Amino acid sequence: MSIFLTKQKISKDWTDYNGHMNVAYYVLIFDQFGSEVLLTNFDMGEHSAKTTKKSTMVVESHITYDQEVKENDEVDVNLIYCDHDKKRIQYKLEMIHSEKKYLAATLEALSLYVDLGERKVIEFEKEKVILMNEFILKNNNTFKSDNLKFSSKLKK
Repeated sequence: MSIFLTKQKISKDWTDYNGHMNVAYYVLIFDQFGSEVLLTNFDMGEHSAKTTKKSTMVVESHITYDQEVKENDEVDVNLIYCDHDKKRIQYKLEMIHSEKKYLAATLEALSLYVDLGERKVIEFEKEKVILMNEFILKNNNTFKSDNLKFSSKLKK
């Protein structure tokens, strides 16, 4: 099981001379389309950055490229894991070929919560912790915790 976040069609501009999607665009899809949906659910996305000057910044990521995708293919980006501590959020996303259902790629990220005015790491506000905890509790039985790289970095 996984939690659907977005569907994206691979454009010609995202492909390279090998005839498949370039490495950089996997990260673009995961970040701009997948992570943004997740963070918006926790009031930490673009709107928060612009209105409260608080957002997240990725400090580490691990990506796997499992099977290629090509121009005009459609992919689903799903959340397969999420956790947090007082200042960090860890999540793992998967990219699944929409039609053929194969795993194309995964991205695990560790992000810090930041006050953009001071450019300083801060603790999540209580209401954000509640949003994350309720989401994690509701979806915990769907999460896949195998092969995680950053769990030891959460300070619980």
